[in-house]
Amino acid sequence: MFTGIIEEVGRVVSLKAHAAGARLVVRAAVVLEDTKPGGSIAVNGVCLTAVSLTPDSFSADLAPETLRRSNLGDLTAGSLVNLERPLSLGARLSGHMVQGHVDGTAEFASLEELGDRNWWLKLRVAAGLERYMIHKGSVTLDGVSLTIASLEGRDVGVAIIPHTYQQTAMRGYRQGSRINVETDMIAKYVEKLLHPA
Repeated sequence: MFTGIIEEVGRVVSLKAHAAGARLVVRAAVVLEDTKPGGSIAVNGVCLTAVSLTPDSFSADLAPETLRRSNLGDLTAGSLVNLERPLSLGARLSGHMVQGHVDGTAEFASLEELGDRNWWLKLRVAAGLERYMIHKGSVTLDGVSLTIASLEGRDVGVAIIPHTYQQTAMRGYRQGSRINVETDMIAKYVEKLLHPA
């Protein structure tokens, strides 16, 4: 379980494809402080298992499902990634409950400066994800806990404060960027209860 409060921005060392899946190596510092092999680290909101650790990096294996559903397969050496360690019991929940189980991706539309280092991020979510979103509800974008400020069909807008812009990989978004999306898990449970399969 995570909170969507990013602890540091890491940098991809390598992404090596295998016959099925891939191996990702990320340079980091803060998230390595108390992580042991087998521990979890959220990378752009995807909960990964750190299988190998060095003093300044960790490696994680990516399953074919992870590559299909997230933007991790788009990463190249030098890419910036948002990193967070799992929530520890007794810690404050400053964001919202984030599982690290990405539902799909969104297409980056724009990042417009509003003044005073505030930004407006616009994106279009994959079909079917909008049903789990509400105005002023929580959403996780590349692992960052955010509040939905506008919602028109699949078009979503969120306000980005200066701290979030400076402390996350959002500043690296470009046309063509895919953004990982995890919707609010409570909405999915409510749907299941109201419409059992």
